[in-house]
Amino acid sequence: MEASKVIPLIRIFDEAKAMEFYVDWLGFNIDWTHRFSDNSPIYLQISKGNIVLHLTEHHGDCTPGSKVFIECTGLTKYHEKLLEMNYRFNRPGLEDAPWNAKTMEVTDPFGNKLLFSEANK
Repeated sequence: MEASKVIPLIRIFDEAKAMEFYVDWLGFNIDWTHRFSDNSPIYLQISKGNIVLHLTEHHGDCTPGSKVFIECTGLTKYHEKLLEMNYRFNRPGLEDAPWNAKTMEVTDPFGNKLLFSEANK
């Protein structure tokens, strides 16, 4: 078996709040969206560079309160950009992790966490 890509699913409960957090604040792009009908839950793919996530309102797709670990570079600059946006619901800090990395954790409006980690040089 050989995997070509891993895409975490993130449980959301409100499309507008998810867009405010993931698109407007974190800077993800919406790649595509899907609904079975106008009154159905949304399922969509978002991405930022090589980070790809699926957001879903569908009950049973995944558990709210999950955490995604994201290895990255340029974290200090990204952190500064996020703080400059003055998003009222999230003001993340930078921390030194015991695995010799700098990290930043953000929590979405639904209790899911993204942990960005940049290895120290």
